[in-house]
This record gives sequence, structure tokens and C-alpha cells, in this order.
Amino acid sequence: MKNESIAKRNLGIAKGFSTLTFNLRFGLADDGANSWDHRKKALPALFKKYHPDFIGLQEANDFQIDYLAKILIGYEFIGKRSPAPPNWQNNIIFFKNAWALTVYKHLFLSQTPTIPSKFRDSRWPRQCTIGMFTSHGRNLMCINTHFDFAENVQTNSAILIMEQLSKLPSNVPAILLGDFNATPKQNCYGVFTGKNEKSPLKGPWFKNAATKPFPGTYHGFKGHTNGDHIDWILYRGNIAPVNYNVVVSTFGGTYPSDHFPVYAKFRWIDKS
Repeated sequence: MKNESIAKRNLGIAKGFSTLTFNLRFGLADDGANSWDHRKKALPALFKKYHPDFIGLQEANDFQIDYLAKILIGYEFIGKRSPAPPNWQNNIIFFKNAWALTVYKHLFLSQTPTIPSKFRDSRWPRQCTIGMFTSHGRNLMCINTHFDFAENVQTNSAILIMEQLSKLPSNVPAILLGDFNATPKQNCYGVFTGKNEKSPLKGPWFKNAATKPFPGTYHGFKGHTNGDHIDWILYRGNIAPVNYNVVVSTFGGTYPSDHFPVYAKFRWIDKS
């Protein structure tokens, strides 16, 4: 039975992988009926249904990470700051333990990315977590981030991330997950996709796993689907999306966050 399970897992990775990005909504927020103690009960059903290889979480307090580590059996994670100030919000990547972590980088989105800091016009300290992974002859890079609100900060954050990625192997397929607090009409999106003419960067560029008209991902616990497309799954390299889904449903009658989780499944594109 164990060998059969391993064989199925290997076959799955050979065909492709799946990912989910999710602004968890920090657990100390005064959300009344939508508070963390109520909505955390929706998470086991969410992850059981989608069971992605990689999960990018934003706004995760330590106690939320501890809860997820208990329910996400067969996963490991990176991105937790320790020690951290009280109430700190982390950018976390959970990944199935079929994948081995080979490179790990944690950045602060600022002019001094290796020390706790922020851009001058940023309301909050923002971060980026980068991991390189390998499994059964496949290599993959996963990037998870959360942008602040000012457009100049978003643009500078995107430039910083692309500069950091330029120091890593460019031939490794990559997925970029996050809450960008920006739509594809804004400059930071152009930095990632090569459509910002003022950017000093060179590719390889990212593409959006979603297609136009870009779906809304923020709903404020209301469940409406016409919100802004601010939670993205971007990708580059020899991979292609085969399925994309904004998870608008409730689980046990509860929305797991004020953002919809966003799911995408990818296939490998082997060079001929």
C-alpha cells in the first residue's frame, strides 16, 4: 500500500503541480462573526478539497500558522519570522513534503531587504518569501508576497523582487503568489509582466494564470464576485496553467477570509 501511494505521488508530480494563494486575514482583527475562531473551522474542508502542492499565505499570525501546521498533514512551511514582534504578520509558503527545499530567501520590501524595515511610504512592513524546490527530477521556484497600498511602493517592491530573482537560476520555472493590493492595470503588474516601459529590468517575464476579464478576489466577507483582482498567481518558464479557480464558495456556511482563495493547476512543458 505504501509503495502504491508513493507511485501515485510520483506520477502526480510527473504530470504537474497545483498551488493556492490566500490572504488569511490576520487573526487578531475584530471581525465579529467572521473572527478567526469562527472561520478557522472552514479551513480543513478548503484544503481537503484542493490539497495543493504549494500554498502561499499572507497576513498569518503565529497562532494561525500553528493551527495550519496541525491540520496540513504532510506539509512543511517556510517564511515564519522568529523571534518576531507581537502581532507580526508573516508571508508563509506551505509545501508538500514530497518537495525538498533547496534554496530559501526571506526579504523585507525596502531599501534594506535583509534587515527588518520598510519603504518610507509603506504603511506596514511588507515581505517576500522565496523557495526553490525539487522533486523527482523537477525543479520549481515559489515566491509569495504581500504588497502595501501606495503605488510607488508597489512598483518599487516589484522591482526589488525581480532584482532578487535575477540572482537565482532563470531557467527554473517559477510561480509568483500574493496579495498585491493592486489590479493588473497598475505599474507593479507591468514590472512583473514586462509591460512597464520605465522599468530598468529584463526578463524572463511572468504571465497571469487568470484570463481576462480578470476575476474579483476581494469580497470583505460579503461574498460578492465583482471585487478587484488583487490576488494573483503569476508564472514563468516551462509550465502552463490547466485549471484556474477563484474559490467563491463557503465551507460549512463560512467564508475562510475576506479574500477568496485562488487556485491554479499547472502542467510541465518539456522541451523537444
